[in-house]
This record gives sequence, C-alpha cells and structure tokens, in this order.
Amino acid sequence: MAYDHILYESRGGVGRLTLNRPDRLNSFNDAMHAEVRDALAAARGDASVRVLLLTGAGRGFCAGQDLSDRAVAPGGAAVDLGASIDRNYKPLVLALRSMHVPTVCAVNGVAAGAGANLALACDIVVATKSASFIQAFCRIGLVPDSGGTYWLPRLVGTARAIGLAMLGDKVTAEQAAAWGMIWQAVDDAAFAEAVEKLLAHLAAAPTKGLVAARRAIHASASNALEAQLDLERDLQRELGYGEDYREGVAAFVEKRAPRFTGK
Repeated sequence: MAYDHILYESRGGVGRLTLNRPDRLNSFNDAMHAEVRDALAAARGDASVRVLLLTGAGRGFCAGQDLSDRAVAPGGAAVDLGASIDRNYKPLVLALRSMHVPTVCAVNGVAAGAGANLALACDIVVATKSASFIQAFCRIGLVPDSGGTYWLPRLVGTARAIGLAMLGDKVTAEQAAAWGMIWQAVDDAAFAEAVEKLLAHLAAAPTKGLVAARRAIHASASNALEAQLDLERDLQRELGYGEDYREGVAAFVEKRAPRFTGK
C-alpha cells in the first residue's frame, strides 16, 4: 500500500510508524486508519523487526479523531460512533496491545482524545517535557474511548481517572510520569537521542522474553495469585527452551555481552 497519511520503515531492527498529518495534528481519518493497519501487518510479517516505534510528525503526536472527517451538523443526521470504534479504534488498540514485539510510543507533543489513549496502549511511553495528555471527550459529550476507561483507572487510580474524564484537564508529561501514566518525560533537546537509545536497547534484547513479561503483567489484573504463579511457570518453561535464555546464561558465565536473536 502507498501511504499518504503515515510514514513506515523498518531499519536496524526497529519498525518506525509515524502518523503524518501534521497540518491536522495527526488526527485520524478512515484513510489513516487503513494505512496504520497495513503498516502494523507489515511489521508483524517482518522477522527483522524487534521493536515497534509509534510517533507523530510535526508539533504534536495525535489529536485523536479528525472531527471534520465525520462532521455532524446540529439537527443533521446522527453518526454511529460505535461503528467507527468497531471498524477502526478497537482493532487498532488490540493490535498494539498484542504486537509480537515491544512497542514504544514517542509522544512529541499534544496527545489528545483517542491519541492519548493509543499512546497508553503501547508498552513504553516516552514524552517530551513540553508534551501533554488530554482526555478531550467530555468537551463534545463523549466518554474516553480507545481503551481510555480501561487504562486510566489502572494507571492513575479511579479518582484521577474520573477527574480527567469529566474535566478534560491537560496533564503535562512530567505530571503523567509522576502519576505513573507514562514511563518517562525527557527534555525536548534530549528527546530524539533518548528514544533512539531506548529503541537500540530493545532491538537487541530477548524479544520473546519481553513480550512474555508483558503478557504476564497484563494477565495479573484479572488472575488470582495461584493462576498467576501457574502462568509464570508456563512462560518460564517455554522461554527456558529458547535460544535467548541459553545465550543469556552463557554470556553471564563467560562475562561478555549477550547476543540475543529474539528466538
């Protein structure tokens, strides 16, 4: 597929997906959704990809849905927003949450509405200190979607989640990091270097082990202790047969840097 609204490339073990509608703060329309789905499928089918980066072009990360793409005039015909979620946002969130490699979201500016919650669907979120997160849904009479009502209470607690959903207040990147909403807020001048360092680390890491850790941590939200212990056992058994575990032990014994392959 030729891309008009995103950029995608695979380089150095990193699949790099950039939302590229900077004149619209990278807000989503149907065409961009289709291109993102295609790029994610390409990343899944590329054995060289060991980590996926999601970021935005220009001065913002993503302003969520482009309302002009499905504008509703007062008194006009209603639009089925549920159909839009089923067609676009739900598959996108599930795809990000279940990628076969770690996912990093580099938030380079405002992340609003669905844009904020798509960032939170990624494994590790790094943001510039000038970036911000806004649950803007209440400003147009809606609820946080794209997983917002799922991520927020788990990340920041019920009281803050409800406050953000009802008030739509801007959360700075530093505040988001302090609350545990994201991994790190970085000085703008150091942001690009910090993201590249993180990507290089993850691209050289034991991929299957990292993805298994994500799976176990996600499962802990609904598992009882015994079920979680059983899952840890099963994952350790599977990973123990893998090449990366043997390489990691050998490197430790031989006092050298490991050479993981993700297998």
